[in-house]
Amino acid sequence: MATGTLRGPDLQRMTHAGRQAGRSGVELAARVGYASRAVVYAVIGVLALMLAAGEGGRATDTHGAVEEVARQPFGSVLLVVLGVGLLAFAVWRFVQAVMDVEGKGRSGKGVVTRVVLGISGVIHAGLALFAFNLLRGRGGGGGDGTKSLTAELLSRPFGQVLVALVGVAVIGFAVHQFKQATTGKMLEKLSLTGLAARQRTWVERISKAGALARSVVFLLVGTFFLQAAVQADPGEAGGLGEALETLASQPFGPWLLGLVALGLVAYAVYQLLEARYRRIATP
Repeated sequence: MATGTLRGPDLQRMTHAGRQAGRSGVELAARVGYASRAVVYAVIGVLALMLAAGEGGRATDTHGAVEEVARQPFGSVLLVVLGVGLLAFAVWRFVQAVMDVEGKGRSGKGVVTRVVLGISGVIHAGLALFAFNLLRGRGGGGGDGTKSLTAELLSRPFGQVLVALVGVAVIGFAVHQFKQATTGKMLEKLSLTGLAARQRTWVERISKAGALARSVVFLLVGTFFLQAAVQADPGEAGGLGEALETLASQPFGPWLLGLVALGLVAYAVYQLLEARYRRIATP
């Protein structure tokens, strides 16, 4: 055999090493991605909590949270880190959707779940791009994405039906997350065996509170889409920021907003817990 030619065992070792590196890369992307999501939701929650307490703050969405990060000291460095983290999470979502590493299968429910994961990947890739565009001085206007999407859909044939379907899908997601929180199923993928019983109890409480708050917000977002469909008016659509503003405008609004804001901070903590304790399925 010529010098330099790989033998069978050598090739197997290299292949195995390559697979291990790929799996490690996927796991790292997932954990960094969850941590980056935690930052985004923490910013949204804290700003909403400040608004509820009359200490400044504002109701904003994920794009607004990224813009807020850019305003901080060393904002450019933070944007790079956050953008890379969000892109890593998008990669993790695409791996979940395309490679089906968690065994969702090809049944109706499995396909829907994988489609949702793919959509999540697209959304987070777009948010990462928004962060990088801010670095280049080309950001801004991200908060109008929901209304722009609604206007685009309404301009299509059967546009009102399309917008209504989006609303139903978002409400369905909100209901699903509510069930996940109330049943505790969302905690099944966390490996908490190393924690004391009291620590596990607090992890469960915080995680459930976060998911419940997020389900409330998405329920409102879905309702906005349905209103936009019925009235054929993209101005009726709204995202996370508009949902928080709606809560603030209700009777006892500051209390409602404050409660949901605390829940969103709790959801940020849950994302950190996923970054640390989630069992990551790799190809």
